[in-house]
Amino acid sequence: MASKKIQLTLEDSTVFTGQSFGAKKSVAGEMVFNTGMVGYPESLTDPSYQGQILILTYPLIGNYGVPSNAIEHGLAKNFESNRIQIAGLIIAGYSSEYHHWNATKSLADWLKKSNIPAIQGIDTRALTKRLREKGTMLGKIIYQDDIELMDPNKYNLVEKVSTKKKTIYGKGSIKILLVDTGAKFNIIRCLLKRNVKVVRVPWDYDFSREKYDGLLIGNGPGDPKMCKKTIANLKGALIKNKPIFGICLGNQLLGLAGGGDTYKLKYGHRSQNQPCLLVGTKRCFITSQNHGFAVNNKSLQKDWDLWFINANDNSCEGIKHKTKPFFSVQFHPEASAGPVDTEFLFNDFIELVKKYKK
Repeated sequence: MASKKIQLTLEDSTVFTGQSFGAKKSVAGEMVFNTGMVGYPESLTDPSYQGQILILTYPLIGNYGVPSNAIEHGLAKNFESNRIQIAGLIIAGYSSEYHHWNATKSLADWLKKSNIPAIQGIDTRALTKRLREKGTMLGKIIYQDDIELMDPNKYNLVEKVSTKKKTIYGKGSIKILLVDTGAKFNIIRCLLKRNVKVVRVPWDYDFSREKYDGLLIGNGPGDPKMCKKTIANLKGALIKNKPIFGICLGNQLLGLAGGGDTYKLKYGHRSQNQPCLLVGTKRCFITSQNHGFAVNNKSLQKDWDLWFINANDNSCEGIKHKTKPFFSVQFHPEASAGPVDTEFLFNDFIELVKKYKK
């Protein structure tokens, strides 16, 4: 497949050259990589990747195409949001021929239609090694016209990906308020499987007067400290005795609302095989993750406990309140794509909500 040469330039001036198979445009963003063998439709539509140029380290991409736009529960059944969220895509080799019973289009066609640039023919092993040595870097894809580097974390990315209106899913007797800071659709699916009503609201929605049985703070992109309105609303919720469950960005926001602090990780955790240890035990869970910030373990206030830690770097993977029904995890119990070892946390949350409702 003949295609135009396209260039990837990192902020340390390292240059890689490959072939274009996406939209014909230049774009800048933060360079991150994902180690998953499968799950590129889910990863590309994950709002946590907003503003980032994604490197997929698995060498075979595009071989099963892109699934249909089927709708279930009012949500795109096969994706994690309604659109591609990444700024650009970098891979080693693109499979132009795809075969899968659910495929409706090629990855290249999907990227072009979504106006997302993509490069194949890059030595992703060398590129990933570079990022592992230097840490997460800014970068830019140059198609024809050069552009300036851009740090997406300087902007409120959550505001960009959050829903704009209040939406209700399901008809269960248990009402879960989902604060959408960029929540993946599979969080909603996991809740609906447990026969609850989900009320999805924008990131800055004032839920102080909203009646609910449990509060869930979803995942999302960027620096958690940009979400000042969410943090302020959460502080008000901590005064009440309604169960709260945070996922990914929700873990950082709960930590900040509880008086803790957050920091930017050197590399970030973006893979489907992150080992997380339950504090005080030798029990380890394999988890799917996608985040660049974390809660500072030492910043936790006396009313909070460190719940999970990352077995690789000992960073915070979860916190819980000592006396109240508040807890959160940095990893994704809903996975998609990834292992479902920790989906039981949704069961724990719903059972806790039922208990406190009684």
